[in-house]
Amino acid sequence: MKIDKICCIGAGYVGGPTMSVIAQKNPQIQVTVVDLNHERIAAWNDADLNKLPIYEPGLDKVVAEARNRNLFFSTDVEKAIDEADMIFISVNTPTKTYGKGKGQAADLKYIELCARQIAAIAKSDKIVVEKSTLPVRTAEALKSILDHTGNGVNFHVLSNPEFLAEGTAIQDLQKPDRILIGGENQEAIQALVDIYGAWVPTDRIITTNLWSSELSKLVANAFLAQRVSSINAISELCEVTGANVDEVARAIGMDSRIGSKFLRASVGFGGSCFQKDILNLVYIARSYNLYEVADYWEQVIMMNNHQKDRFADNIIKTLYNTVNGKNITLLGWAFKKDTNDTRESAAIYVADHLLDEEAFITVYDPKVTAEQIYKDLDYLGTRSPAENRRLVKVVNSPYQACEQAHAIAILTEWDEFKAYNWQQIYDKVFKPAFLFDGRGVLDGQQLMMQGFTIYGIGRC
Repeated sequence: MKIDKICCIGAGYVGGPTMSVIAQKNPQIQVTVVDLNHERIAAWNDADLNKLPIYEPGLDKVVAEARNRNLFFSTDVEKAIDEADMIFISVNTPTKTYGKGKGQAADLKYIELCARQIAAIAKSDKIVVEKSTLPVRTAEALKSILDHTGNGVNFHVLSNPEFLAEGTAIQDLQKPDRILIGGENQEAIQALVDIYGAWVPTDRIITTNLWSSELSKLVANAFLAQRVSSINAISELCEVTGANVDEVARAIGMDSRIGSKFLRASVGFGGSCFQKDILNLVYIARSYNLYEVADYWEQVIMMNNHQKDRFADNIIKTLYNTVNGKNITLLGWAFKKDTNDTRESAAIYVADHLLDEEAFITVYDPKVTAEQIYKDLDYLGTRSPAENRRLVKVVNSPYQACEQAHAIAILTEWDEFKAYNWQQIYDKVFKPAFLFDGRGVLDGQQLMMQGFTIYGIGRC
């Protein structure tokens, strides 16, 4: 099956960067990314590459090389579907907020809408690739919709989950640990293998059946999140026993059976995938009456929530059991460094906890806008938008953010935080100068010598 034109439905954090790299590495293939969000598509097409809707190191250079050569961004979904030989579905699959499975199951309404649109428009055979993170056996539903169009078009469904880490997405795409492709038709599988084979070594391209591929994505994120919650659970034990969680992590990480990655204690994981995928795994397990399996994985989420609550409670306790009317500075709002993505960021929930105690909060993040910060807080529905804006101030300078602060909390591991003039900050804050490093990014010993009272995670 020769692929001349690719369409990707969805211009978000997965679709945009993935298609940009595919276009960069396959200049002979026309790649069109479509989305109904006109503002998002306009941003992808903006001549100023600093205005791309997604911040990822290196993405601007990839887009600059391929855009308008063989990479296009459009709102004309029907035209792109009609012309494409291969269609990637890369739309949002959020956790359901209604009905059966509320709070756990993946909401597949956008996936189904894509399938029905493809079925209605297609006049020639298509390969349909699941790029969104989906529950196992979703391909069955896709195939059912596509195969009952009655227009004689043949569809082959493949699963090709993404394993990108935000902040290193371009690096992950250009030098992936593995590419996973699940399917039933060998010619369709080979067509996708050939596309990735333009730059990925053959031994890193794994082919499986559809169901193994779909489940592998959920399991990969569950295992990574489990490691974060595991070391965070140990961090609390370290604080009460006098152990140091960094030393414990280093000791166990040198065991080749364990390894050192994802063993950094912190205020908790965030992002679009970990919590959503684990909840999905929990729901699937319960739907098959695998209650012990569901309980096991649900504990990973419970530990993560506990860590965020514990961090906020420690701020309150340290500030003499009240933050009412006090100024708390939050440095960092993105869920991790080198991204402007705030989905499920620990900062949202720490802020919400402190706002419940009537604290005044000032936020600085180098990449997240004030509009997004207020949107995140408003979405929780804990208090009115007007109240959020009364209690929360967003500024463009870290030094301004720290002026007359009763406490400073680091909630994203931005590298720039290490380079600040902390003596200048110390001179502007209320004393005692409390600093809560929720990401372990600062030199605690040096800051204590400057006068700060430091609280890290996993240290007594």
